[in-house]
Amino acid sequence: MKRIKNKLLLLLLLLPFGVFAQNTISGIVLEKSSGQPIPGANIKVTGGNQNTTTDFDGKFQLSGVKTDNKIVFSYTGYTNQTITVGAQKNITVYLEEDNNVLKEVVVQVGYGSVKKKDATGAVTALTAKDFNKGNNITTENLLNGRVAGLTINSSGAPGSLSEIRIRGGSSLFASNNPLIVIDGLPLENTTNTGSASFLASLNPATVESMTVLKDASATAIYGSRASNGVIIITTKKGSKTLSVDYNVQYSAGKLTKTVDVFNADEFRNIIADRRPDDLDKLGTANTDWQKAIYRNTGSLDQSLAVRGSLFGVIPTSLTLGNTDQQGLRLTNEFKRNTVGLVMNPSFFENHLKVKLSANYANEKNRFTDGVEGAAIGFDPTQPIKVDGAPYGGYFEYTTGMDANGNYPLVATAARNPVSQLMNTRDIGRNDRFFGNFEVDYKFHFLPELRAVVNVGFDESNGDRTRLVDASAGSAPSNNNIPYGTNEYTEARRQNKLLDSYLVYNKTFNSLNFEFTTGYSYQKFESSRFETGNILNPDLPSTFPETTTDTDQFLIGFFARTNLNFRDKYLLTLSYRRDGSSKFEEENRWGNFPSVAFAWKIKEDFFKDNNTLSDLKLRLSYGITGQQDIPEPNGYLQKYQLGGGNSEYYFGSDAIPVALPYKVTKNLKWEETTTYNAGLDFGFLDNRITAGLDVYYKESKDLLANAAAADGSNYSNRVYQNIGSFTTKGIEFTVNATAIKTTDFNWNMNFNASKFERRITELAFNSDIFLGDNIAGTGTPGQIFSEGYTPYSFFVYKQLYNSEGKPIDGAFADLNGDNIKNDSDKYIYNNPDPDFTLGFASNMNYKQFDFSFNLRASIGNRIFNAVDASRAQYDAMENGGVLSNIPSQVTETNFQTTSNVVLSDLYIENASFLKMDNITLGYTLTNWLNSKASLRVSTGVQNVFVLTKYSGLDPEITNNGVDKTIYPRQRSILFGLNLKF
Repeated sequence: MKRIKNKLLLLLLLLPFGVFAQNTISGIVLEKSSGQPIPGANIKVTGGNQNTTTDFDGKFQLSGVKTDNKIVFSYTGYTNQTITVGAQKNITVYLEEDNNVLKEVVVQVGYGSVKKKDATGAVTALTAKDFNKGNNITTENLLNGRVAGLTINSSGAPGSLSEIRIRGGSSLFASNNPLIVIDGLPLENTTNTGSASFLASLNPATVESMTVLKDASATAIYGSRASNGVIIITTKKGSKTLSVDYNVQYSAGKLTKTVDVFNADEFRNIIADRRPDDLDKLGTANTDWQKAIYRNTGSLDQSLAVRGSLFGVIPTSLTLGNTDQQGLRLTNEFKRNTVGLVMNPSFFENHLKVKLSANYANEKNRFTDGVEGAAIGFDPTQPIKVDGAPYGGYFEYTTGMDANGNYPLVATAARNPVSQLMNTRDIGRNDRFFGNFEVDYKFHFLPELRAVVNVGFDESNGDRTRLVDASAGSAPSNNNIPYGTNEYTEARRQNKLLDSYLVYNKTFNSLNFEFTTGYSYQKFESSRFETGNILNPDLPSTFPETTTDTDQFLIGFFARTNLNFRDKYLLTLSYRRDGSSKFEEENRWGNFPSVAFAWKIKEDFFKDNNTLSDLKLRLSYGITGQQDIPEPNGYLQKYQLGGGNSEYYFGSDAIPVALPYKVTKNLKWEETTTYNAGLDFGFLDNRITAGLDVYYKESKDLLANAAAADGSNYSNRVYQNIGSFTTKGIEFTVNATAIKTTDFNWNMNFNASKFERRITELAFNSDIFLGDNIAGTGTPGQIFSEGYTPYSFFVYKQLYNSEGKPIDGAFADLNGDNIKNDSDKYIYNNPDPDFTLGFASNMNYKQFDFSFNLRASIGNRIFNAVDASRAQYDAMENGGVLSNIPSQVTETNFQTTSNVVLSDLYIENASFLKMDNITLGYTLTNWLNSKASLRVSTGVQNVFVLTKYSGLDPEITNNGVDKTIYPRQRSILFGLNLKF
């Protein structure tokens, strides 16, 4: 009995030690959605000193852990997870993305950043996971259809610049392009010689986030160039842990649609029926000329990104990229090699932060001429090549051999479009280096104050050589005998930036106060060398010539205050004073203020509502400027040397004459005033977020290249401040996590926008007629008129018979004088859409992912100039040779082009629904012993277009006039992504 008592006492004494027994625990931390290991995750024992981080493979080991200890696992952007140790020796922990943290992503604004939930302006931010998937060779296409109020219209040419518009733009005559800022460096919106576009140099694989600033509150800090909105691009930074990401994508593309013209047999039948005297002009071939100028394409895009810590102290990101894309047109190619380097170390306990961003791009292009018009009209009964024929064996229309053994071309006949492509070698090269170095120092003696200095540099050197063989019918000629082309151009552009500013941030009880003030200096330089066509016997003696453009300068002083009271009331005040060298001294400076207020009203009105998680009201007002015209220092008297047609001869010596250049006086800033009101919503703990914005913009003192009185200047057109116009619109965006389970997630984005532009004032209340060559007629077909949308169509009203068929040459006599003249034209529709819509869907089921994105435009109109200038029976003969015409002529039976070319019949509804991309992927999460993941994917680019528009494509960039376009190819995509 005594022995039992002793054992019981011993057990009671040892019990506490059993409870607090220590163990060694190990395990791995994985990302829940992908199963990928998370290197650098923080692991800490609550109430103790034990802590560690996961290694490169996401593994960890922790010693001295007691069985009742709790361990907290955390990683930025993920929800913390806490576990009790118990008897576990080895554990696997899954961390899940924190939706609330993701909603509070810090977005970039001018000279700073702000949490999205604290933004007072109309701002949309997207990170890499939000970008469009697919074959996105240029950066802007990552955003297409994803942002309300943002439209991106891309050409089919590889690497070419898209038409980018935010809220429709803000100018009639000057640039409507938004300001693009990469890592704090505002870019010059000009494409250098040899390059496909000024954005083609940026590899999309280096981009981490993109922020679109839309209202004046968000953009006014950029003042002088912000009237058309701002897109801020941030590239990927380095990290403390090593990761390697290799991505490769192959695409196989093909032509999907051509303009509907007659095939060879149909063409023969029509000639026999309508022009029997021309039967002897027909050939024996069956050629589809549109398909002949195109090809099936193969393209490869790959990138290798390495992120880690250099020497253990410098977070570094290095991205190498290679792109080789074939265009649909024969010989058209785009090649790009890029290197992107970002180093972002911090020192002195994060008091000093340094960022170096450097990008190099080597771009090679083989450009092609627009041969679609020739292909549409070329006789389908003629062959592409003829054995033993002149002009390299390519078929051309000639007048026969002359006395000198030459074969002069028929002057008015179209040239063989295949020959044009194959006999033209138009090669462009461009080397570009751009980047910036930023130092951000938080004062030790006053940590609330930071000083930031940002130095940026952008230089591109390009050249272009254009060789056209003399055997090409499209080569320049004397007496219709081609002599070829040999011309060379090289150009250099530089952009230098210095920004320096102070930021003071202090919290006083319930008030957070941030004040930013600084100075910005930017200088633009450019020069070029041109030889002209050295094969041209009439080449002016002034060639070759070197041109050094006038340097352009922008200087700005800016300030901004952000006030946050009780995390409920937000106020932003900003002011910028900008000076531009494009204006004379008395008009050089512009002032651009803005104010914005936001109120988080959920707690005041819906405190007990569990469905509504967020509700914020935003109001803003601001003024932005515009000075982007192509004539620097137009107020100075300048002279230019005349060419071969303006020389004096002294004996045999030709002396060029110095001619005075036009002078622009009293020119000043174009200004845009914007009012914006918005509501931001959040539902179900922000699983659904939405935003609604309404805005009104007024642009005044428009910069216009307008007519000047005869004798008042050295030109009959100079830039002037003329007129005003307004834009009003509404935008709606919703993001939703429709399903969120352990195995299945479904996220969706929908946006809709509508805007209306109206001209409110023009000089002397007079209309401005546009589009003198809208269909090759020399007659204006578009108009600027007070009270109407810019580029409204100005046409005749078509009359129809009792069967609803259009009557050839019959139009409404709107002025009642019984004469068809310009007084009978009327304004009918415009190119602007009534609504634009975007929808993106991303699904993940276990290791599978499936995504697609749709875009729609409703109510936009296009003038089908292809049909208007060709779909008439008299167009089947041109200069004695036969020409194909669109088959639309069978619906109208129109005979004469000049009678009907500006009929409102050719203004068509171009509403459309497009699926840009669809992608299916599968990820092997535990590949190579869990050290890597491998994702394989396939998809389709340019999947389908639903539209009633009869032309090639309802998306065009020529202000609503379709004169033929470079078609967009449909591509099958195959991708592989490997992560270590």
